[in-house]
Amino acid sequence: MPATATKNHPSKSLSALAEPLFRRYFLASSLSTMGTWITRFLLGWIAWDLSHAALWVGIASALMLLPSFVLSPLFGVVSDRVSPRNGLLVTLSSQAVLAAVAGLVMHYGWFSLTWLLSMTLLLGSISAAHQPLRLALIPRLVSRDALPGTIGLSAIMFNLSRILGPAAAGALLSSASAASAFLASSLLFAGAFTALLRVRGIRGAQQATRSSVLEQLGEGLRFARRSPLIRLILLFTLVNGILGRTVIELLPAVSGRLLEGNATTLATLTAAAGAGSICGGLLLTRYRSDDQALLHMVLISLAASSLVLAPIYWASGIWSVGAIVLLLAMATTMAGTGCQALAQLQVSDEFRGRVLSLWAVATMAAPALGSFGMGALADIFGFVPVLLSFAALSLAASYGLYRGHKRLMLTNRQEI
Repeated sequence: MPATATKNHPSKSLSALAEPLFRRYFLASSLSTMGTWITRFLLGWIAWDLSHAALWVGIASALMLLPSFVLSPLFGVVSDRVSPRNGLLVTLSSQAVLAAVAGLVMHYGWFSLTWLLSMTLLLGSISAAHQPLRLALIPRLVSRDALPGTIGLSAIMFNLSRILGPAAAGALLSSASAASAFLASSLLFAGAFTALLRVRGIRGAQQATRSSVLEQLGEGLRFARRSPLIRLILLFTLVNGILGRTVIELLPAVSGRLLEGNATTLATLTAAAGAGSICGGLLLTRYRSDDQALLHMVLISLAASSLVLAPIYWASGIWSVGAIVLLLAMATTMAGTGCQALAQLQVSDEFRGRVLSLWAVATMAAPALGSFGMGALADIFGFVPVLLSFAALSLAASYGLYRGHKRLMLTNRQEI
């Protein structure tokens, strides 16, 4: 059955780290996330080092992202058909091998743009499989009440790795070589593989199926379409990504246009965004599996992410803009992770991979679309008017979606 109970069942502990299986998984996830950020940083740096052209850096980034749009829903079906833990063992070993091959190619001086584009496309394809498998596994490791805290901890670890991974890669580039940095990444993935081997006794697919992958994908889409709350979660995710995550993605332009800053200015704003995301993850760890409380938290966070941009009209220094970025990242993280927690709580294991893969695609697609639109409009009208306009539209859209959901729920209760 879907996890849609209206009353919460008490659990022994709110902390996900109190659950042995999750502790073992968390170590594996921490190591693999660190390895992922080191690898991504290295591929981006090599793209610039080989070409000295922003175009090739953009192409490399796009090739890492593109497979997720195409393949994630299909791998969502796969994660509902197999043991997610066993699937993750395959993706982790693949990432370890890919990083080791990249290190060897760098060591022997064979690296070229052809190698680079091939490896970025392979990494993107592996990531497209890894994400739905990871999302399908987490609810099988913890109790229902601990699930929001689990997602909050994962967000904290992700954002710490996003800061520490590139820093570690940069240090290895300065003190050793790119080949050594790739080797370190490969060892991290191998360590994650070893840690995940200790996560045993996880149930796999609930039942065998003779349906094709495309048929099951269609079933997942119909399940999401028939659930008003799932539809609302996906729409909230799009709204959150188009506003909050877009601003974070455009921090280089924000730094240059609003502050006329340099690399240090951008680093400060990036650190503020990372700190805000970590705070948002910490706050989510205090929530239990209360659907209404989480839904209200998401709505409040979306409103906060819109309202916190209002002072941008008067902000003129790095500290005032940094404070806005910190609060925006915190609210955006709470809204995004809250949507993920709600989706996890609403979906049964039978459809979990397929529905959560749709959430993952929405999470990635919204900032991509928002960055294009906001960047283009900012070049014409300036950043401040565009930011305030996006904030107002986001606030109105969030309120309208929530009111529409409430009316639908009231109509359904009256019909019953």
